Amino acid sequence: MSRPATFAPPPGARAHRLRTPRGEFAVIEAGTAEKGTVLLLPGFTGSKEDFIALHQPLADAGYRTIAVDGRGQYETPGPKDDEAPYAQDELAQDVLAQVATVSDTPVHLVGHSLGGQIARAAVLLDPAPFASLTLMSSGPAQISVSQQQRVKLLRDALTVMDMAQVWDAIQAMEPPEETDTPALDEGLDDRAALRHRWLGNSPAQLLATGRQLCTEPDRVAELAALRLPVHVLSGERDDTWPVPLLDDMAVRLHAHRTVIHGAEHSPNADRPEATARAFVEFWDGTQLQHPRSTG
Repeated sequence: MSRPATFAPPPGARAHRLRTPRGEFAVIEAGTAEKGTVLLLPGFTGSKEDFIALHQPLADAGYRTIAVDGRGQYETPGPKDDEAPYAQDELAQDVLAQVATVSDTPVHLVGHSLGGQIARAAVLLDPAPFASLTLMSSGPAQISVSQQQRVKLLRDALTVMDMAQVWDAIQAMEPPEETDTPALDEGLDDRAALRHRWLGNSPAQLLATGRQLCTEPDRVAELAALRLPVHVLSGERDDTWPVPLLDDMAVRLHAHRTVIHGAEHSPNADRPEATARAFVEFWDGTQLQHPRSTG
């Protein structure tokens, strides 16, 4: 689970609801699209707040950023008992609707972990609305065996316990140092804020997307065939998709590759400034190769 430094929007950013033909989505938005617009998709059990520390540096570099809670994630509502709306194609269609709403020019798409697989699915459905794709700590197929076991435990728990009971069980299994983190804004300590986010998730969404993480096929060849600019970014350690696997995926995609030193599965939270610089370097490079229309 990503642990954002705060759940409050940074200066200059605003939280609002994005109205699309497929419903409303909770977003945090910052910056102006001097160079382009960026849509940021969070990972499994994550939320738009995972990108809090990226908004300011990306806005300073000339990019408009929109981080979104997907259907059934945190502050975007979704069915609690029906998994059908969380099929990967449905979530990908949500992304296409979000992009069509926020910009009439191609958008830079970033997906973290599960968000990367949903982003890839959206691009494969229709690459036209996208200027580039960044897969952050998101691999070519299913997650590692050890992480599949963790997801199975979670899915089994969700079938017999409510969200609050599952949260308590997760906390009981975590070492104390993993939850001993600094206080957050708005008077909420870290654990309380993370619990509040957890309780906002739809159980059906977690069940459906957890299954996807464990069964995702390798679609790298399909993505490579699109010839869309792709960036594979990760930390230097990752137990969800081993880093050598991400290295190999980047080669197969002919992708730009960045390893953020000192980061693990969530470079956006572990090393946000270095991550933002890597994003900007990649996007600025695509601008030089494919100048963006300003008309």
